[in-house]
Amino acid sequence: MSSSDPTGHFGPPAEPSLAMGVIGNCAFSALVDQRARIVWCCLPRFDGDPVFNALLEPGDKQGSSPGAFAIEIEDFHEAKQWYEPNTAVLRTQLFDKAGQGVEITDFAPRFYSRSRYFRPITLVRRIRPINGAPRIRVLLDVRFDWGRREPLITQGSNHVRYVGDALTLRLNTDAPISHLLARQPFVLTREHNFLLGADESLSEGIADTARLFEQETISYWRRWSQRLHIPLQWQEAVIRAAITLKLSLFEDTGAIVAAMTTSIPEAPGSQRNWDYRYCWLRDAFFVVRALNSLSEVGTMEDYLRWLSNVVLQARGSHIQPLYGIGLERELPESTLDHLSGYRGMGPVRVGNQAQEHFQHDVYGNVILGAAQAFHDHRLLHRASHAEFKQLETVGEQAVQAYDQPDAGMWELRTRARVHTSSALMCWAACDRLAKIAVVLKEPHRAAYWQGHADVMQERILRESWNEERQAFAESFGGRNLDASVLLMIEVGFIDPKDPRFIATVDALEKYLCDGPYMRRYEAPDDFGKPETAFNICTFWRIDALARIGRKQQALEIFEAMLAARNHVGLLSEDTHPVTGEMWGNFPQTYSMVGIINAAVRLSVPWDSQI
Repeated sequence: MSSSDPTGHFGPPAEPSLAMGVIGNCAFSALVDQRARIVWCCLPRFDGDPVFNALLEPGDKQGSSPGAFAIEIEDFHEAKQWYEPNTAVLRTQLFDKAGQGVEITDFAPRFYSRSRYFRPITLVRRIRPINGAPRIRVLLDVRFDWGRREPLITQGSNHVRYVGDALTLRLNTDAPISHLLARQPFVLTREHNFLLGADESLSEGIADTARLFEQETISYWRRWSQRLHIPLQWQEAVIRAAITLKLSLFEDTGAIVAAMTTSIPEAPGSQRNWDYRYCWLRDAFFVVRALNSLSEVGTMEDYLRWLSNVVLQARGSHIQPLYGIGLERELPESTLDHLSGYRGMGPVRVGNQAQEHFQHDVYGNVILGAAQAFHDHRLLHRASHAEFKQLETVGEQAVQAYDQPDAGMWELRTRARVHTSSALMCWAACDRLAKIAVVLKEPHRAAYWQGHADVMQERILRESWNEERQAFAESFGGRNLDASVLLMIEVGFIDPKDPRFIATVDALEKYLCDGPYMRRYEAPDDFGKPETAFNICTFWRIDALARIGRKQQALEIFEAMLAARNHVGLLSEDTHPVTGEMWGNFPQTYSMVGIINAAVRLSVPWDSQI
């Protein structure tokens, strides 16, 4: 390209990668890559149509791909990216080869205003020069209908409208509209602001609004983080994990998404591509439990609103393992063949067939998720006898289902067994109901549920133990190993010092581990043998090692997992044991939960230092 070319030296975008930051406000989220491109954002909520979908459709390598919001610097040389400490506000600096630079601040407004949390469907981008007079290019390519439709574009003096059939977005900006629409590079001499959201005029000036939103959002997150009860060690990692979990809450209904993406493969070319933008009762329980351990109970209170609706909707019958974030029962799974997928590794799936599954651990996850509400005196709305009666209907389902075949927590699509982890969680349902009944002073109900728990416990211990493997197996009468049996100590089913549990840890280490990383199971599934390590399983291993007295080994593995995070402290679902690269949907709540749990378990106490 000649120096006289007016389009300048703007190279191709970076290759798709999970080296991204997430921004959001408990209503929606967006993913920002290391060069400040917004490559994924579903609107008007987590499971909506991606108005930016470059993550799953890389596009033309000769220029910026469609379906992204890019701010590029001419003659790009390097980038730096970090979060404003203790907030969900992301900053990216881009530098050219002459050392000139710009700083981009990205966030979604969230703060308390007018007796409510203000969380508009709005992306805010603020850009300012930090060195020299760099030339930039702003590329805003909104797409609708999963990238199939370009919007009708209209403009005003300080705004651009992107009109679709079901959604219209408005960009309010004090940057030159002509340069934006023409994709024309221009010299950045002062701060510019971009607010992309609902098709509404701003009540105040563009710069003033952006500045106020940033100040208030930073203040909100800092106050929120300040109230966390965190361990002494690894504080930054724990705070970042906690903020990420909070961002996974859809506050409108109380649902918690498992991840913010769909169809990031669990391993390269594996076709293990799933849509995780829904609320799994299993994952949500672990999120609530982790945040509760940091004394952040607000998320639990929101989630219990959603959960109580699930329980009442079931009316004492089968509960699905997942629902839509608006309580949708039907999530039909389909593939979008017009999208090439992450790094060209399709298929891209929308919806999730697992909503049709019978996964019996769900009954334990419901009751475990709600149990603290009966014991915690800090809550604004403590659970009582009415809620207990609702949960008893769930417990009766657990009693009926604990020894029946199901798809298991790993959602196997072509085989059913009596999975140890499912039976275990059914036991947990009865065990917790007994404890709740004691608190509510209902001794007859306590005895009833304790009796069921005792029967289940004896049978699980007997039928899941495999004498040949010297381990608890993945199913009754089975011999294959599965990391999910480590949850026995998570839910208090067995003493961690029990010789059978210690032997199980040893067997899992021998057959499922690749160095510090742990795979889910050893038997081939519908797609063959898993290639990557499943991060939450590694964290379960860390917890087990710490509890059985191998704390040094647990510490070493935890440090390896901290090193596996991306540059801003986030984890996806899986880690490749050879390359160390992240795979699977992102950011994964399960994995961020693991960071919190391990830090809480392994940290030295505060009173050892102060």
